[in-house]
Amino acid sequence: MHELFSFPNPVNEKAARVVAGVVLLALLVTIVTSWYWLLIPLAYGFWARVLTGPTLSPLGWAAQNLVAPRLGDRRLVPGPPKRFAQGIGAFMSTTALVLALLVSHQAAYAVLIALVAAAGLESIFGYCLGCKAFGLVMRAGLVPESVCAECADVRGRLRTTVSR
Repeated sequence: MHELFSFPNPVNEKAARVVAGVVLLALLVTIVTSWYWLLIPLAYGFWARVLTGPTLSPLGWAAQNLVAPRLGDRRLVPGPPKRFAQGIGAFMSTTALVLALLVSHQAAYAVLIALVAAAGLESIFGYCLGCKAFGLVMRAGLVPESVCAECADVRGRLRTTVSR
């Protein structure tokens, strides 16, 4: 049971970007068509990924096992920030779904635009807003360094960046 509710660490960034790309497309279709029912599988996918990584997420599984291996060598990044980002996506997609069904489409639309921005930055540029927020939360002391030792120790990343 513990293995089911685990998240990979490290994560292949190429798989994460593939997931973000599909999420971006689903969000754009939802906004353009007002097919708010698409938020149901979208929210499910985020919750599945935050709780089990790619195990119970068909999109996550396909991205990790079918698509990313065809994109060349893996690019490994720490898992905890990606899990945090999936948690933010789960919260926002669920919020958009509830707003669309019970409150107002305009309110849901605002949340969807924010998700489009985050998914677009991740999928197109490899810039993960949730990961950046995770770093801020760690620096504020709200997440212990033991959760992500690599995130806490930036010296290794600085050496890699400087040596390039």
